[in-house]
Amino acid sequence: MGEHTGENLRRVMAEQGLSFKEVVRRTGLDRRTISGILDGRNRPHPRTIFRLARGLGVPADEFFVSPTQLVYRRFDERTNPVVQDVVESRPELFAGWSETDFDELHSRFGAGGCLTTEGVLAAAGETNRRRELQEKFALLLESSQANVVIGIVELLYQEVILKGE
Repeated sequence: MGEHTGENLRRVMAEQGLSFKEVVRRTGLDRRTISGILDGRNRPHPRTIFRLARGLGVPADEFFVSPTQLVYRRFDERTNPVVQDVVESRPELFAGWSETDFDELHSRFGAGGCLTTEGVLAAAGETNRRRELQEKFALLLESSQANVVIGIVELLYQEVILKGE
């Protein structure tokens, strides 16, 4: 978890034109924590990643993208041209989406190849539901109920692993 966090933090900083000091200010994280993430000395705790994401206004999954995945971005955009049409006609469905969200959408395929308009709309709805759930989870991890949530997730995770799902 978080093996690409430093690289992706640098990418987000560059995209948003943020300085080191601005990242510290926006996230409320300690300078040493940010420095350790950037130079790869530490792997951040999920709470730290959620604080980074919230402070920088990006989804937490922005910090998990493999840099090699970014190479395929242009190819995937060309293979699913209908995505751009749907984004332009229904921009409200894509409010707050990250590059990672769009990458995932562009990389999907329907039964016969490229996504149809209906396929793009269904995938957007699924992504939005998942993002809402992630935001709720991030809030719970920052609450007094964090240990309960972590315990439940661990139990569910162990059940899935044992069943081989």
